[in-house]
Amino acid sequence: MAWYSQTWTWFDGAWHEGNPGLVGPRSHALWQASSVFDGGRYFDGVAPDIDLHAARVNRSAAALGLKATVTPEFIVEKMYEGVKKFAPGTAIYVKPMYWGEADGPSTIMPDPDSTQFALCLFEAAMPQPSNGFSVTKGLYRRPTYETAPTDSKAGCLYPNNARILKAAKAAGFDNALVLDMLGHVAETGTSNVFLAKDGVVKTPVPNGTFLNGITRQRVIKLLRDSGVTVEECSLRYEEFEKADEIFISGNYSKCMPVTRIDDRTLRPGPLFRKARELYMDFAHTKAKAA
Repeated sequence: MAWYSQTWTWFDGAWHEGNPGLVGPRSHALWQASSVFDGGRYFDGVAPDIDLHAARVNRSAAALGLKATVTPEFIVEKMYEGVKKFAPGTAIYVKPMYWGEADGPSTIMPDPDSTQFALCLFEAAMPQPSNGFSVTKGLYRRPTYETAPTDSKAGCLYPNNARILKAAKAAGFDNALVLDMLGHVAETGTSNVFLAKDGVVKTPVPNGTFLNGITRQRVIKLLRDSGVTVEECSLRYEEFEKADEIFISGNYSKCMPVTRIDDRTLRPGPLFRKARELYMDFAHTKAKAA
């Protein structure tokens, strides 16, 4: 059996089922990591903020010296075409991608005119809040804008996340709070992060070490519009250790609770529940349906 779930990919004018071979040993992306992607979600007939995800992948391409070859509108149109290939009710991950195919003038640089595009859709169940997760302090740190393309959703950034997760899991945890180079919490190994203390929600201020997530921005706006105080500020690990609640936002799972930090158990609290309820209400009532 295939290791991947049901998958459809639009590439070079046609839809392909499964996991088609799109790159070869001379493809620049395979050996020089010139690839970017974004992640959207389609579930319950809606795709919240999919237009923003489509626009961001084009910005990510430019950040890596690639040339965006399609418009965000085209990406959204093709997504709605592709989801019809899945059974009704299937939760889908939406992954637009660009990569460099040919070497540029110095080999390490990609030739921007060789940029390739694909839109990959695959079945991925939506995680449920009952499946909260545990965190500890990350063993490795986030790079800075001066040391890595942190202003993009670049594939080359994710091996660092992978080793952070590997170390956390080896220590008996599901995930980790990752620090930036100054020792402030930046995010988890997979998502943006929030804490709640004495009725106030706080989240790391974007400082160039992590992406200011689309779902993160949506959750902040929804909470503020509902009257909740949300502060974007520098946060130390110790503040998370003392938090009343910790929760995350991210495209894959949207909004989920942290139920343990090191040896301290946490319960999903009222501000997490409010954030998730507000987001899901937005997704189902404001987002465009197919």
